Amino acid sequence: MHETQPPEEARRPRIVVPSRSDDLLRNFTEVLGGPLGSRTDPGVVSPGIFTVERVLVVLTALAALVGILLKGYCRVNGWETPTQFYATCYSDFPELFRNRGLAAGIFPVLGSGSQFEYPVLIGLIAGVTAWLVPGGDPNAMALAYFDINAVLLAAVAMVTVVVVARMPGRRPWDAAMVALAPGIVLAGTINWDLWAACLLAVGMYFFARMRLVLAGVLIGLATATKLYPVLVLGAILLLAIRSGRWRPLLVTGGSAAVTWLLVNLPFAAVNPSGWAYFFQYSADRGAGYSSAWFAYNLVAGRLGWSGLGADGVSVLSAGFFVLACAGIAAVALAAPRRPRLAQLAFLIVAAFILTSKVYSPQYVVWLIPLLALARPRWRDFLVWQGIEALHWAAIWMYLGQVTSAGPSQHNLDMPYYVLAVAAHMAAVAYLMARVTWDIYNPTYDPIRRHHLDDPHGGPFADAPDRFRWRIPRRTPSPLPSQASPSR
Repeated sequence: MHETQPPEEARRPRIVVPSRSDDLLRNFTEVLGGPLGSRTDPGVVSPGIFTVERVLVVLTALAALVGILLKGYCRVNGWETPTQFYATCYSDFPELFRNRGLAAGIFPVLGSGSQFEYPVLIGLIAGVTAWLVPGGDPNAMALAYFDINAVLLAAVAMVTVVVVARMPGRRPWDAAMVALAPGIVLAGTINWDLWAACLLAVGMYFFARMRLVLAGVLIGLATATKLYPVLVLGAILLLAIRSGRWRPLLVTGGSAAVTWLLVNLPFAAVNPSGWAYFFQYSADRGAGYSSAWFAYNLVAGRLGWSGLGADGVSVLSAGFFVLACAGIAAVALAAPRRPRLAQLAFLIVAAFILTSKVYSPQYVVWLIPLLALARPRWRDFLVWQGIEALHWAAIWMYLGQVTSAGPSQHNLDMPYYVLAVAAHMAAVAYLMARVTWDIYNPTYDPIRRHHLDDPHGGPFADAPDRFRWRIPRRTPSPLPSQASPSR
């Protein structure tokens, strides 16, 4: 007897709707008529032109527009110190355009005498976008340079959102965290960090689709843009140990290494000193703004203690990161169930940020897509983003004070800035603790509550565990037997 096939709509998986699954959003939707009804079939019934991805792209475009509007004072009056800090519209783009020779036609890394403190792909992006700036007044050229990069970053953010939404699984709406993230609105146009976040997200997408060579190529390109994406290979290593599947690590890691070398070698061959400047600058720099080490030096200076020099900061930063990685490895290898890839990637990148020599406000961009995949809980996400917004404002007010004798009502004294630094670091540490808790108790994991193993894990999804580190526990020694009482 011939068996009829179900219609295409019936074969589509139902998607998870945030207004149903998230307690915070369920309450917020009351003003819009309440959560989506129980008789609807999201993902089954066609939404017409309002698909999830199209709505997310529109939301990303609106968020990017708000981010550019927040730079309105500087776009009109120019990026000058200290007003760019007091108006909270600072961006590295005009500063680097004027002070790294871009306005004079020097191509970063490749140009003679170029001292550009970023990896080669950022140098390539910075140089190509400088070519697009028309000549004229220096202030108008700086404005054009900012606008060109801001528009490109808006497109990059859209790609990131779509890729996060398309990760296998039933939760495309989690990408709304990326689309509407206050951290990206406020800090997305400070520097080129969104490029690295986008390339890493695309690499993780290909990994989830089991396109391991393409995943490695994208991770290699992301690492040539910012160094932190290489840390994802550490998460893949831990999953390889748990599952006994080594091919994903070898193929992805090998492709990433070859890609990074192919991108870097031409720059290193043409201008060795210009290529090495980024690595030398990173090795020699001391405590940077908003890091734990910088905050300690501020407090030490106020209390008369001895501060940390560049060498001391380098040793402590590397040492604490190694300790953090050892702790993450212990969690990954000892947990009753193998962690998800996004969980480990978030933990490792967050540990790197917290222990780094510098914790710039734009580093929040690194963590937002990873958190949307690791722990899509809107309450924790919005609290974290609110604290990051406070730090974002605090650092500009503090920089306004240290760079000028500006109006006292606009200045932020050192203790309040240190508190803001401590708050945004504590918020990231709290998220790390929550992700760790989800690993040890998957019933709290929003992804695994839907009977999924690891929709982002690619070759590791549904793989049986081959190794688990069982922490030995001391068994209490038996009490000595008591002699029977004499009768």
